[in-house]
Amino acid sequence: MTAPVPATGEMAADTIPATAAAEVDNARSPLIAGFIGSVFMMIGSLGVGWLAPVSELRRMPLFIWMRTEAFGVALSIVLLAIGGMLLVRAWLRLGQRVRVWGLQARRATLQAVVAWGLPMMFTVPLFSRDVYAYIGQGRLMVEGFNPYENGISALSNYFQLGADKMWTEAPVPYGQLFLWIEQFIVWSTNVQPEASVMLFRLAAVIGIVLCIVYVPKLADLHGVNPHRALWLTAANPLFLTNFIASVHNDALMIGLALAGLYYCATRRVVLGIVLVTLSISVKPITIVFLPFIGLLWAGKDASWPRKFLFWGLTAGLSLALLFAMSRVNGFGFGWINGLSAPGSIWIWYAPVGLMGLVVASIANAFGLDGWGLAKWVYDAGKLLAVGIIAWQIFRGDHDRLMRRLTLGFAAVVLLAPMIQSWYVVWLIPLFAVTGIRDDWQVKALYFIVSFFMVYAISDQLEVFPYLQTEDLGLALALARNGAAIIALMFALYLIFLDPRTKQLFSKPDQPVTTRPVI
Repeated sequence: MTAPVPATGEMAADTIPATAAAEVDNARSPLIAGFIGSVFMMIGSLGVGWLAPVSELRRMPLFIWMRTEAFGVALSIVLLAIGGMLLVRAWLRLGQRVRVWGLQARRATLQAVVAWGLPMMFTVPLFSRDVYAYIGQGRLMVEGFNPYENGISALSNYFQLGADKMWTEAPVPYGQLFLWIEQFIVWSTNVQPEASVMLFRLAAVIGIVLCIVYVPKLADLHGVNPHRALWLTAANPLFLTNFIASVHNDALMIGLALAGLYYCATRRVVLGIVLVTLSISVKPITIVFLPFIGLLWAGKDASWPRKFLFWGLTAGLSLALLFAMSRVNGFGFGWINGLSAPGSIWIWYAPVGLMGLVVASIANAFGLDGWGLAKWVYDAGKLLAVGIIAWQIFRGDHDRLMRRLTLGFAAVVLLAPMIQSWYVVWLIPLFAVTGIRDDWQVKALYFIVSFFMVYAISDQLEVFPYLQTEDLGLALALARNGAAIIALMFALYLIFLDPRTKQLFSKPDQPVTTRPVI
């Protein structure tokens, strides 16, 4: 199989002839608005972004004022909240400005990625401090520790690295390739935090570039407009903030996986499996892709013996490469034990996490072991996810294989007790390349992006302990609530009041031109 057919019925045929009019109506306005929003986020990050305790930036007068004075912190929170939601509005308005999803739309999207992403390259890490855990794990390797057996507490003065306390004893859940990246970056910067953050951002940019290259290619294979898929993915505020501002290694993971899927779909399967395996060696969650790649390799109308043969070949090739990499670094498959760290926590907006909370609350009220029962709920969610993946593997149309993979992967995310915003970003490019229709589907994406931006803005802020006193009255809870209120009010404005964007959330959409007539 070289070219799957559309998976969701998104319009791929031309419905409106191209005219002499511009394909994009004045993209400059949303591009500038998004750039301003990104700059606001960059400035706000100086006051409430995550800095390592040992960072030299803490001694600079500007940082001292913005992080230790109540007015500076309040200003940072306002700029961060307004900037993040300006970015959401700019993304929505850029999509509205497109008349025909052609090459001009692609150019405008790429300009948006650069204009909105460039200020984020210089932010203090926002919405997550995982990058400081990466630094600690790299330091473990530089100092000769096995990161699959030791948490960063094995290091002297580990608390100066700035990582979340959950990583003090937790083993690393990342694969061999990312361990080498961590080790190289920490070695080359001599554990200097700002230089390390910048190099990790450059690694994330590689993943972003892979997404920019292969999202349109995969969309084109599925009869989905490649330029619209690129806008839905790469200019998306969740994509940019999680991969650049938050410096998550998921950018490299999903970029390699998309590249691998493309080569598998175009009959360069061995190269594709190598790339997907490299993705697994960043974060092992993409191991879910392998059974679907085996089906792709087996071909349409393959018999069951042939399917099992190619499943075995796919698994054998991938595992052989992972084994070879594990022999080189000498740490084996220790990341398997590390996978339990993220899965042991829950959050209220995850359906399974909420169910566990309800069960635990009711059981505790009757004197039972509520959280023990909640764990059963979490395990049931994981078991259901496995069942859905198995169903998508064994049942379904071969021409919908990429969509089946996407639904199986979505089950892993949505049925977990913890759903982070970067988990959602794993799914956006996969749904985009297999088709997000201009109906409830794209509206759901708008709501999801708005929700997670509001939540991210208020979730993780570093407020200097000096300010968290009763006298000064700027406790962390107050800061988070303030950020949440500002972002939520902006989101409600976009949904219900903004004369430009409210129609995206309520009114029926008009037919969309997906390709210019050639």
